[in-house]
Amino acid sequence: MELRSYLRSRGALVNGYLQVRLGVGSISPVDKAMMYSVAAGGKRLRPILLMAAADAVGAKGSDFVAVAAGLEMIHTYSLIHDDLPSMDNDDYRRGRLTNHKVFGDAMALLAGDGLLTQAFEVMLEQRGVDPKVLLEVVRLVAKCAGPTGMVGGQALDITSEDQQLTLEQMKKLHEAKTGAMFVAAVRGGAMLGGADPETLRIMTHFANLFGLAFQITDDILDVEGDAKVMGKPAHSDEKLHKSTYVSLFGLEKAREMAAQTLKEAEETLAPLGEKAQPLVEITRYLYNRKK
Repeated sequence: MELRSYLRSRGALVNGYLQVRLGVGSISPVDKAMMYSVAAGGKRLRPILLMAAADAVGAKGSDFVAVAAGLEMIHTYSLIHDDLPSMDNDDYRRGRLTNHKVFGDAMALLAGDGLLTQAFEVMLEQRGVDPKVLLEVVRLVAKCAGPTGMVGGQALDITSEDQQLTLEQMKKLHEAKTGAMFVAAVRGGAMLGGADPETLRIMTHFANLFGLAFQITDDILDVEGDAKVMGKPAHSDEKLHKSTYVSLFGLEKAREMAAQTLKEAEETLAPLGEKAQPLVEITRYLYNRKK
């Protein structure tokens, strides 16, 4: 499988769905602000992971584009709110001005709210899935996005500024802030694809490892990444005095940790055989991630 082709085709599916779905029945300027950030691009990693996970358990991942699109809406809302002056106060995201710089703080806040709430409407439009399974997947996404997942992790991140965290504290923070939505994507995709309990266990373990590796590489990029390539400022963690894998262990050790975690993630998928190859290739992509 050629990874670029896979990412491009699956990303195009999600983009097409979002383009058609968002803004339907618009009654206010908030829809324009919502589409501004959704249309800014991005890797579409979470929705692609959901579809790849469904592929890995023997289903057709592209059948689940509605749920995948909902995941991307939630991710985009989190970025809009993350960039606000009251949070990280960033001016650029995905190579363009952040939402609040274009539409103002209040409209950006509402754009994030709109994407989060409408995401659940969009996910529940998914066809061809047992309603009980779909409800369980949506419940999983809600839990991973909420106060015991991404939102809770973001709160820990804010309250941890100017503190030197232990490794355990940092793991707890990142498992929630970053890792939870990867679990939602991978476990959710496997559930939609009809995975048995043992396969779900494997996929959840893989998702946790993938999320950890993603965070470590994110910390590395914040130190040595090119802002023009990333489409956002570098050194933001240092500016906000946040504990990272780099600040805790140094750059070389962080690279070693990322490589070891990625190796473990890849090995976890071995029992699934060839069907998991897209997930394997996406995992390998993190080794040389630039943005």
